[in-house]
Amino acid sequence: MTDFKRILCPIDFSDASRHATDHAVAIAGWYGSHVTALHVLQQPLNFEPPILFAERGGLKTLPANREQVLSRLHDWMQPASKALVQWDTRIDEGVPAECVLQYARFLPADLIVMGSHGKSGFEHLVLGSVTEKVLRNAGCPVLTVPPRASTASKLPFRRLLCPVDFSTPSLEALQVAFSLAEEADAELTVLNVIDWPDDDTFLTETFDSPEMRKQLETQTAQRVDALIPDDARVWSRPSARVAVGKAYQEIVKAAGDVAADLIVVGVHGRNALDLTLFGSTTNQVVRRASCPVLTIRSTQYAR
Repeated sequence: MTDFKRILCPIDFSDASRHATDHAVAIAGWYGSHVTALHVLQQPLNFEPPILFAERGGLKTLPANREQVLSRLHDWMQPASKALVQWDTRIDEGVPAECVLQYARFLPADLIVMGSHGKSGFEHLVLGSVTEKVLRNAGCPVLTVPPRASTASKLPFRRLLCPVDFSTPSLEALQVAFSLAEEADAELTVLNVIDWPDDDTFLTETFDSPEMRKQLETQTAQRVDALIPDDARVWSRPSARVAVGKAYQEIVKAAGDVAADLIVVGVHGRNALDLTLFGSTTNQVVRRASCPVLTIRSTQYAR
């Protein structure tokens, strides 16, 4: 059973953070969670001459009064109070990704909810880099939320998409998707992408056979459908789906086809090979999806 009792929500006061906070509060309401809002103060970068810093739209200077930031965080979290969600605020100073990861371990957090990028081009690069570092190194699930202007998803979740490749991480992610579907009373699409090689003439010609393609897709659909327990069919309205092509492209396409409000995907461990695989699929989905993406760290590879 999924249990998000402690949620960490990094805040940079951007629209992406506002939208991420809305998601954190909604999930906290479903699971009875406590939300910790974290703002990281950063020292200004030293550019020479100083005018270059202004032209680059650099990071904000360190506020002189921490109480002002705490007051702003308090105002920021008022929607949580209205939703009767318990919350607290924290301020730290340093490198954002490192501070987020440190707090996630300290709490410890069961879920990190954060925006995928900020408003301006420079903020996009900085916050995108922070998000990617957190995704790669967090020991708990991470929900990345695109800015409100960039997403077609809505709260509460009504349609979920969970890609599976029958590996342990993807099957663990599927259990979380079932739990979220139950809590949100949402429809759940379980997707498998057949990544058929396009550089092997024999295999391509064989697969291009209508009979062969239909047989493989039917067998795969049956295998996906078998992952859905009978009781889940009562409250999550699940369906099985099969696609052929490059994994991240088909995942993003399927999310658009079903108008998904959330993609739930499992990831492996944190060794060099895992990071390469992460970058090739999950990271691409996070960057390209127009809805939030929840990455689930497999317990098989827990640190």
